[in-house]
Amino acid sequence: MPKVLAQGKTIECHHGENLRKVLLKSGVDLYNGGAKVINCRGIGSCGTCAVKIEGEVSAANWRDQGRRSLPPHSPTKDLRLACQTQVLGDVKVTKFDGFWGQGSQVVWQR
Repeated sequence: MPKVLAQGKTIECHHGENLRKVLLKSGVDLYNGGAKVINCRGIGSCGTCAVKIEGEVSAANWRDQGRRSLPPHSPTKDLRLACQTQVLGDVKVTKFDGFWGQGSQVVWQR
């Protein structure tokens, strides 16, 4: 079973499981500030669940790529939408500041 390291927690999950669901189910603070209340609930349209991921995950789909190509995100920044990402192996997750998680200061990591 793959392991997800996030916010100081080690979480086991099933191969192919959705990263957003894994993190929320384990009590990880995936959203910053008001995004905890105002987010798209996993359909990939808001971009507030953006995180940096190290490890084996699914390729970015069109929703992930499309939303991250719009401000305040940038397609050149090394982020992914947790709601559009499947865990395929062990991963380490880092969350940055900003409403959309697009900032440069680390909020939490592994």
